[in-house]
Amino acid sequence: MIQSMLKKILSIITALCMLFTGFCLPYIRIYAQTVTPTATPTPDTSSAVQSLEQQISNLESKISDLQGQEKTLSTQISVMDSQIQLTQLQINDTQQKIMDLTLNIATANTKISSLQGSIDNLTKVLLTKIVATYEVGSSQPFQVLMAASDIHDFFIRANYLKIAQAHDKQLVYDTVQAKNDYANQKQIYEDEKKQVEALNVQLTAYNTQLDQEKAAKQSLLSQTQGSEAIYQQQLTAAQAELASFSNFVTSQGGASLLSGQTSCDSWGCYYNQRDSQWGNIAINGQSGYSIAGYGCLITSLAMVASHMGHTDILPSDIAAPSFQNFDVGTALLAYSINAKGHSISRNPTNVSGNSWPDSRIDSLIDSDLPNGPVIVGMYAYGGTHFVVLKGGSGGNYIMDDPFVPNGKDISFTSHYTIASIFEVDTVSM
Repeated sequence: MIQSMLKKILSIITALCMLFTGFCLPYIRIYAQTVTPTATPTPDTSSAVQSLEQQISNLESKISDLQGQEKTLSTQISVMDSQIQLTQLQINDTQQKIMDLTLNIATANTKISSLQGSIDNLTKVLLTKIVATYEVGSSQPFQVLMAASDIHDFFIRANYLKIAQAHDKQLVYDTVQAKNDYANQKQIYEDEKKQVEALNVQLTAYNTQLDQEKAAKQSLLSQTQGSEAIYQQQLTAAQAELASFSNFVTSQGGASLLSGQTSCDSWGCYYNQRDSQWGNIAINGQSGYSIAGYGCLITSLAMVASHMGHTDILPSDIAAPSFQNFDVGTALLAYSINAKGHSISRNPTNVSGNSWPDSRIDSLIDSDLPNGPVIVGMYAYGGTHFVVLKGGSGGNYIMDDPFVPNGKDISFTSHYTIASIFEVDTVSM
């Protein structure tokens, strides 16, 4: 009877041995061959991207050199052509990066999905084995002894169970760790998806910029009729007006920076050209032409835009480099511009000369103000300056002055005269 029981227990243990040595090992091999937790690194930048970025760098240097040359129509056109080429290269570079990332993501997702399935299946099998092993391992030593032929055999069997349990637990731990590693790798590629989304946004912006640059070139050719003489005439006029801005600032003590100037309310926002947030920014990338020193018109236009609900358009946005927004590549703002995707136009009325007495200028301003604020340009303090008129009538107007510290809602005639006005601009968006 006892002999028969021992034979039965022995057959069970033999079966378990076969399970561990014959059934488990194939899965161990699968694990070793297919789910080794080696992180898949992000591929190196493709040679196509490296080549495009080198071309971009070379072209940026060329543009910088051209901008340092004497201003002529031909050099201006060369700069525009180079900038158009640069933007096209940036488009190509962005498209190539999107292609590379998209390919990486597709490959990684396929690999991760396959490995995830293998790991999940292996984990289920191993967990089942652990349960079975513990069930066998919970036997009392006496039961193991009953199954053994002698004491030596007993220790061999007991040690085998302990080794098998420890091995299986380690195998499960390694498998779960591999699963976590691949989950982390998947997160890396999810991040790359976000990079693709950001690149698509950038691509749209580059395409818009390219259209604007082509339009700016055509506008310049149209304005100058392709004539060097006309270009030089317009360049001289723009430089003279910028010099007049500088004269006004110099006569008022210079363009020292200020802090705490911006103030917004239900009307819109007051901005000061000397605000430290943007005062040192170069207008249209032109060295020596800061917003603080030359940005009264730019800042006035930003204030009117804020009144129209566009508080996101700051003086720095209008001053950003753009061939289309400035006259013949200078720092002088054009009458029609585009800022942050919005078209803004100044519709000027020239009121200088004897035919425009103060009363007539007052009448013009009084007829415009009910429709919104107006920007007026004045000859003042030996130079030129622009401010925003917000309200009032009959020569008594409230203005936002972009140069005077805290120049919000102050009297126009406390600083300037009606007779000094040479231009009245209404603004449309």
